[in-house]
Amino acid sequence: MSVVEKVRSLVERLALIEDPQERLGALMSRAKKWPQPTVLDDSLRVHGCQSRVWLEPAIRDGVCRFAMECDAPMVKGLVALMCEIYDGGTPADVEAVEPALFETLGFSAMVSPTRLNGLAAVRARIREFAGKNK
Repeated sequence: MSVVEKVRSLVERLALIEDPQERLGALMSRAKKWPQPTVLDDSLRVHGCQSRVWLEPAIRDGVCRFAMECDAPMVKGLVALMCEIYDGGTPADVEAVEPALFETLGFSAMVSPTRLNGLAAVRARIREFAGKNK
């Protein structure tokens, strides 16, 4: 499944949950199952986030794979969603596709500007990794 198809599918599934708070709660539950980095090393830390976020990108079998951890449950849910979108995508797709699902699903209105900046820093790290591995 391409990154674009994955975004479409996730939006359709999450939009079934009408209340944005419940949607966010569902993300936080899903994030608990997301793979974590083997070590929470400072080199994996995403700077620019209000919360502490670690992102461990890798290339396996020609596609991008992501492990993550975060010390704030809400942010962990949002970062895990971003990882889910890009996990399994080719480096070219991961670098090129900018999902608007945070806006589409109403999360942008629920998150502070500093947290949105942190999510942008996570996206920048993912994009940079993919660009270096095309």
